[in-house]
Amino acid sequence: MRKLVFTNARVVGRKEVFEGSVHVEGGRISAVDRGTATLPGAIDLEGDYLLPGLVDVHTDNLERHMLPRSASRWPGGAALLAHDAQVAGVGITTVLDAVCIGLEHDVEGRSRDFYHDSLAAMQQAADSGWLRAQHFLHLRCELPGESVASLLEMFLDEPLLRLVSLMDHTPGQRQTTDVSRVRRIAERRGTLSDEEWERKLEVARRRQEQHAAANRARLIEMMRGRQTPVASHDDSTVDHVEEAHASGIRISEFPTTLAAAEAARRCGMTTVMGAPNVVLGRSNSGNVSAREVAGAGLLDCLSSDYAPVSMLHAAFLLASENGNSLPECVAMVSANPAAMVGLDDRGAIEDGRRADLIQVRVGGGIPRAHRVWRDGERVA
Repeated sequence: MRKLVFTNARVVGRKEVFEGSVHVEGGRISAVDRGTATLPGAIDLEGDYLLPGLVDVHTDNLERHMLPRSASRWPGGAALLAHDAQVAGVGITTVLDAVCIGLEHDVEGRSRDFYHDSLAAMQQAADSGWLRAQHFLHLRCELPGESVASLLEMFLDEPLLRLVSLMDHTPGQRQTTDVSRVRRIAERRGTLSDEEWERKLEVARRRQEQHAAANRARLIEMMRGRQTPVASHDDSTVDHVEEAHASGIRISEFPTTLAAAEAARRCGMTTVMGAPNVVLGRSNSGNVSAREVAGAGLLDCLSSDYAPVSMLHAAFLLASENGNSLPECVAMVSANPAAMVGLDDRGAIEDGRRADLIQVRVGGGIPRAHRVWRDGERVA
C-alpha cells in the first residue's frame, strides 16, 4: 500500500487551523497529528495550508468547453479532458458537471443539447484513469421545456447522477427579473427590433404557461423516494422557498434575495451560492451578494458556477474580509457540499476520509493550489 506523510503544514480542520502532519495509506487518511513529523520521505509543505480537496456541486464549465465559440462545437471527450485539467488545477477533486435538459437554445440562440455528448464522455472516462478529478452528473431541468420530463426519465438510473435542480429562466422572474438585461444578452449576436424581442418574450412566456407547472409536479413525483437530492434554483421569494420545501426539496440553490435565503434557513434547507459572486463582490444578475448572505450566517455551500478558479479564492476572501473563520469557509467548498450530495467519504481532513488534498500557497492575497492529490495520488 502506498504511504505518504505530509508535514510542516497549516492543516485546516473542521474547527481550527493548526500546525500538523497528515498520514495517508492506500488513498485514505490514516492519521492526523499535531506538530511536525521527521519521518524519512515526508513531504514538507513549507508552512503552506493543507486543505481537503474542493467539492464543486454546480459548474457549467464542461458546457463552456463543449461550445468555446458560438459556432464551434467541440468533441465531448476532448472537452471533458480540458475541463478536467482546469478544475483539478485549481484544487477541485470532485465535480458535479451541470448539464442542462429541456432547453434547446439559450437566449443568444446557441444550441444547448449537450446532454448526450456530456454523458457519453463521462461514462467513457469514468473508469479509464484519464481524469484527474472525480466527475458526477448534475442535471439542470428547465421546467418550461416540453421534453424535460422524458429526458430526466432517461437519466434516472444513471450511477453518475448526484443532483437534480429545477429551473425556470423565463424572462421577468427569479434570476431574470431585469428583462432589459436579458435583451442585452440576446443581442450579443445582433440587434433585435422591438417587435422581434416581443415575439421572443411571448414565445418564452407561452412555453412557461403551457409546461412549467405540469413539469414541476411531474419531476418532483419522479424524484420522490430516490436518494438523489433535488434543488430549487433561483428562489426569489419566501413563497418560492416554502413551495419548494413543501414539495420535499431540501436545497435552495442560488437564492436571489436575502429574504429567500432567510426563508431557506427557517425551513432547514441547505443554501448554495456561486463563488464568483463572492470574488466579484456582487451578482452578475443584480441579485443578492453572497457575501451578505454569508455575513448573515445563511450560506452553507459555494459552487464555481462558471469559474472554477473562484472556489478557493472565495473561501479565503470570506475568511479574510467577511468575518467568517477559515475552517467555516473551507467547509463551504468541501465538507458541506460533499455531505449535501451524499459523498460522506471526502471533504475533510480526518481519519478514514479519502486523501483528496490541496497544498495552498497564498501570495499577493490570492490563494493558489500549489499541489493537488486525489486518493493520495498527485493530479496537479
